[in-house]
Amino acid sequence: MPGKRIVVVGAGVSGLGAIKTCLEEGLEPTCFEGSDDIGGLGRPSIYESATSNTSKEMTTYSDYPFPDHFPNYLHNSRIMDYLWMYVQHFDLTKHIRFLVCSVRKRSDFSWKQESHVFDGIMVCSGMYSDPFLPLQNFPGIKRFKGQYIHSWEYKSPEKFRGKKIIVVGIGNSGADLAVELSHVASQVFLSTRRGAWIWNRVWDYGMPVDTVLFTRFNAVLNKFYPTFLINRWAENKLNVRFNHDVYGLLPQHRYNLGYFLRFFF
Repeated sequence: MPGKRIVVVGAGVSGLGAIKTCLEEGLEPTCFEGSDDIGGLGRPSIYESATSNTSKEMTTYSDYPFPDHFPNYLHNSRIMDYLWMYVQHFDLTKHIRFLVCSVRKRSDFSWKQESHVFDGIMVCSGMYSDPFLPLQNFPGIKRFKGQYIHSWEYKSPEKFRGKKIIVVGIGNSGADLAVELSHVASQVFLSTRRGAWIWNRVWDYGMPVDTVLFTRFNAVLNKFYPTFLINRWAENKLNVRFNHDVYGLLPQHRYNLGYFLRFFF
C-alpha cells in the first residue's frame, strides 16, 4: 500500500533530513527547491570565508557522521561537500525537484504544484531568507554619501580595502565581518547596543567548546547546582581569555549557561 504523498519545501539541511525521515516512515516525499542546488540559505547568502561556529560532532546528521579527516570547524564549502555526500549516500536526489517557484493551496485544502496533489506539506525554507535592514532606526542614513549594505550581501572584503567601516551588531556575522574587514580596511568600528559574552570556538586542551559543555552530564549538573553559581563560573572562565569590562563589552545581563544546556537537551 503506497504511503501518503508529502511535499517538502526547501532542500537545505532541514529539508534533506525531512526527505529521509519521510522515506523511513513509509511516506512518499517530493522536495521542491527554488534554486538549482541543495544547501538552502547557506549558498546565496554566505560570505566566502564563513566557517561554522558549531563543531562537526555537534553539526552532523546522527545517521551519517562527518568524515574523520574533516576539520572540527568547517568552511562552508566543506559543509556543501558533506551535504552532497549525504544526499548521494541515501539516494535522495531523485526526490528533489529544482527551480520550483511556488506552491499554492487549493480550495479543498489539498496542496498542488502543477498537476501534483499531496496529502501534507513540510516547510523547510529557513528563518533568514530575507535580509532585514531597519533603516528607520538610523536617522540621516538617506543623506549618507557612503555605501551601506546588509551582511546578507557581503561576500568578500576586497572592495572595502582602505575604507573606514562601521559594523552594526555583535552577532556571529557581525563579529566575523569586523575581524575579516580589519585586515584590509583603514579602520573598523564594531557597534553594539549592549555588551556580549564572547566565546571562543576552542575550549581547554584544544577541544571544541560545544562538545565539552553541551553534554548530558552537564545538563544533569545544571539541575542540582544553583543557576547563579553556574553563571559565575562561566563568566569567570570567559573573562580569563580577556576582561570584558576593559574592552567595553561587559553585559548588564548574566551569562545563562543553564539556558543553553536546556536548549540542547
